[in-house]
Amino acid sequence: MSVYEYIQKRRRESPLHFTLIDPDKQSVEAGVGLAKQAKEFGTDAIMVGGSTPTVLLTMDELVKRMREEVGLPVILFPFSHSALSRNADAVFFMSLLNSRTTQYLIEEQMRGAVVVRDFGLETLPMGYMIVEGGKTTSAAFGSDAKPIPRDKPEFAAAYSLAAKYFGMRFVYLEGGSGAEFPVQPEMVAAVKKTIGEGVFLIVGGGIKTPELAKDRVDAGADIIVTGTIAEKDQNVLREIIKTVKGK
Repeated sequence: MSVYEYIQKRRRESPLHFTLIDPDKQSVEAGVGLAKQAKEFGTDAIMVGGSTPTVLLTMDELVKRMREEVGLPVILFPFSHSALSRNADAVFFMSLLNSRTTQYLIEEQMRGAVVVRDFGLETLPMGYMIVEGGKTTSAAFGSDAKPIPRDKPEFAAAYSLAAKYFGMRFVYLEGGSGAEFPVQPEMVAAVKKTIGEGVFLIVGGGIKTPELAKDRVDAGADIIVTGTIAEKDQNVLREIIKTVKGK
């Protein structure tokens, strides 16, 4: 079963939760341990990625260990063409739609495409957007994004429709790692209404409580991503996952 088919199957049962692990924020052992704990709590997949070049120092080993020991799909969430690993199951092959530089719209993708093919990675085509999160996040700064205003859901909806027309199977609304505020439910609802059921809507960044997760699922999110809270408080992570899964 492909990772995409796995996501389709799991989504028919309930909304999904993905745990994002940044190799730059913990050791390989700690990252593997966090992935195992998240699996025990019920997360559906592990995403691996970060916003700084130092993630490359341990990423390949971390991905290899998680794939061997955790037993969940390991999906790359790369900041550049160099942040790829042949040991992963799949990669979010994404374009940062509201970046002000072509580097993150198409140039990194062009550089990485042959590597993805030669590594045999499954591609999950994604339209990625950074939304205002109350402060400048590493993702926004490093990618020269023009964050979508929190009170302009119609902008996010239009970007998402473009992603759908490009043939992308995923849309990701991202507040950024450690965002002060998560993406508003009104924006989530507007995007989901626009893209319909044929495209998976992912929401992440600043989701620090089960209540915040539930509001985004109720608004139409198919997949909730948490990263920072998984590093800081695993009790909260467990409750978020339970809430997303409707348990």
